[in-house]
Amino acid sequence: MQGVIQAVRSHGNVLKYMVLQRIHIRESTVQACLLSHFKFVSSARLEEHGFESTTIVDILKAKGKSDDGSWLWCTTDDTVYDAVKSMTQHNVGALVVVKPGEQNSLAGIITERDYLRKIIVQGRSSKSTKVGDIMTEENKLITVTPDTKVLKAMQLMTDNRIRHIPVINDKQMIGMVSIGDVVRAVVSEHREELNRLNAYIQGGY
Repeated sequence: MQGVIQAVRSHGNVLKYMVLQRIHIRESTVQACLLSHFKFVSSARLEEHGFESTTIVDILKAKGKSDDGSWLWCTTDDTVYDAVKSMTQHNVGALVVVKPGEQNSLAGIITERDYLRKIIVQGRSSKSTKVGDIMTEENKLITVTPDTKVLKAMQLMTDNRIRHIPVINDKQMIGMVSIGDVVRAVVSEHREELNRLNAYIQGGY
């Protein structure tokens, strides 16, 4: 993942060229103009119009409130078995943990990794163990806000070796994003930037 971040921040031209090849822009004249344009795009312009302007709230809006993983939760009193069953049913790797009767009060997070390390490896029973016994507690969580830049979130997740990060606003839980959400946002921004440049070359501006 460090390689992805370095490529995004320091080797934008190479990454853009790879994306161009991937989406099969075959006309050599268009490729030449695009690559020439990339060479002289300033970092300030990239930050203004590219992926560095995307924030976590943009990802949450794209996911939608009903999207699996955007706001799935369990309580500290639920069994680990029920929590893992919910993750499996919704095809997600983590659940937000809240206190019973307090859906917006973040108590922690439980992930597939917690299940493997604290239940399977230790030979414990998932049906008799409470989520609160194995979750990562709220005071140990790495979190972001809706205004956090996507690249900052990616860096936090990479540095701390985590794949899910809760989104907090005014001390209340409003959602969660995964490393997959972040990567898709970066790829989407690159695609949109390529479309803008292609329109510029074709006379769209």
